[in-house]
Amino acid sequence: MMITQPDWTERASRYLKAELKRQGVTYDDLAARLNAIGFQETKASISNKISRGAFTAAFFLAALHVAGAQVVRIDDA
Repeated sequence: MMITQPDWTERASRYLKAELKRQGVTYDDLAARLNAIGFQETKASISNKISRGAFTAAFFLAALHVAGAQVVRIDDA
């Protein structure tokens, strides 16, 4: 079965949401942590990005990093 772009978009969004939940990080927490490393984010902007699945790889990786994720497993997405 071939995975399409919309499928990858949904998987990225679900993966990020799940990792934030595992780490106990709220969107408010995430915004503060991302702002501390130079991103300009608000709770609302993060919520919009994650709900649409429309975010850059840089945002995805930075969000996982500041949330405390140690490993990214694409087979879990």
